[in-house]
Amino acid sequence: MRSLVRSLTVSLSLMLAAAGTAHAAGDVAVEVKNESEQVACAEKDNVTIKAISPEVRRFRIEAAHPAYIAGLLRDNWDADWTDCDMSGDPVHRAPVPPRRVTFYESIEYWLVGYTFESFWRPAETTFRVGDRVEKGLHLVQLWKLGKTGSYEVLVVYPQDGYWRVRPLPPQQLSAAAYGSSFLFGPVEQDGARPVVNIREIAFDPKTLSFNLAFKDGSSGTLKLDSVDENRMVLDAVLDKPVTGSKAFAALRSMYVTEFNNDVARIAIREPGAKGWREEALMPFTGGKATDVWMGRTTHSRHNTSSPDMVFRGFSRDPNPPAKPEAKK
Repeated sequence: MRSLVRSLTVSLSLMLAAAGTAHAAGDVAVEVKNESEQVACAEKDNVTIKAISPEVRRFRIEAAHPAYIAGLLRDNWDADWTDCDMSGDPVHRAPVPPRRVTFYESIEYWLVGYTFESFWRPAETTFRVGDRVEKGLHLVQLWKLGKTGSYEVLVVYPQDGYWRVRPLPPQQLSAAAYGSSFLFGPVEQDGARPVVNIREIAFDPKTLSFNLAFKDGSSGTLKLDSVDENRMVLDAVLDKPVTGSKAFAALRSMYVTEFNNDVARIAIREPGAKGWREEALMPFTGGKATDVWMGRTTHSRHNTSSPDMVFRGFSRDPNPPAKPEAKK
């Protein structure tokens, strides 16, 4: 009993920390929908948590180290292909040979793109930085100079709209793992997989912003607000709400067992509630929430250091909240 209470207390403390000490409260409660399914393959994204609202124009996405990170001395990034059969996945050959392109470099940040031999979707999305436009990239990485060297903090797969983010590594680890992915924008289905169809991504080095033109004619922006050894914070803005039954954001991840997963727990802050509702992710039945945390409270053998994810600050107002004036 004591260990269970301690686990829940640690988890709640993490959620409160991830939500921010000075909590930027949103004005909208969103529908949180669980479309996860059981699988035995650890390399298949079987977890889908969607955020749905016909009102939201702005919200925050956070990646925070798991609660146990301070005591983690050994990580495990190895892929686990046990019980996996990917032979039925679509394969689209790249129109050009595999290549690497560097879009932008400064002392602190640089942006690199890659084309693979093939991908599961056609390579139609373009990527732009200033006047330079590249077509057919399958992966784009944002790197940051840290205290001990360069570190990849963000990746996006332009052709299906999947993003992965992570904080800078803690002192005792040379790096930390990626884990869950997220989707931002009008979420649609391509076969069994949710995707976001993007026409173009334009990166602005001055503001560290990714400006997205979606194929349905709408647009959005993901801005890197901050990143350090504790968490990464992204500011997400849509030019108009995603209406109907479509989600405007989704978490994609994997869960096989309590000891083999990238995400195992979920907690939501329901409107008017005095505290958090916390439970196992797979049987979660959904609900209304102003904040959503998805992560782990115990070690997993898969991507052990990968971050917890938080969606919060849902708002109708696309403008950032006014900062309090400094006292004279």
